[in-house]
Amino acid sequence: MDKEKIMFHIKGLLEAIGEDPEREGLIDTPARVANMLEETLEGTAYTNHEIAEMFGKTFSTGDIGADEAIIMKDITVFSYCEHHLALMYDMTVNVGYIPHGKVLGLSKIARICEMAAKRLQLQEKLGRDIAEIISEAAGTPDVGVKISGCHSCMTARGIKNASSHTETRTYLGKFKTDSDLKKLID
Repeated sequence: MDKEKIMFHIKGLLEAIGEDPEREGLIDTPARVANMLEETLEGTAYTNHEIAEMFGKTFSTGDIGADEAIIMKDITVFSYCEHHLALMYDMTVNVGYIPHGKVLGLSKIARICEMAAKRLQLQEKLGRDIAEIISEAAGTPDVGVKISGCHSCMTARGIKNASSHTETRTYLGKFKTDSDLKKLID
């Protein structure tokens, strides 16, 4: 990420909206924004495959032969809409998968969701990315992801519908056809 370029453009943005980027409250804003973007958009530096490798710590199911769905709910993340650079917030992610000989460490599921969210995107794309990363990391074709969240491009601008929530679902493998599995992530 080119922080110098970000600072240059943020200073220009401040000027374009009629602000004085040299006034006391704004003088450090370009650097602060560059640092914030480096942190909140960290996921742009990695492909889905790289995230799967980063957080792909698994454990063998061994003798227990676990083939029942593993469900993790209410993982909190936030992201940014690629159309308006607006915050997508109050987002919760529910993930389910059926192990095929190995299970992911539980914290890795939340880390995958968080890193995938640190990109400019659409909520639908985020769900697809999480499902693909979980599938690769856990070595299973059977993954379901539900995301619910608010979008400030809907709540704070435009229609200004403050109570709207967007829900998306992504299903891979058995989650596509098994209604009981779909219910587990709702």
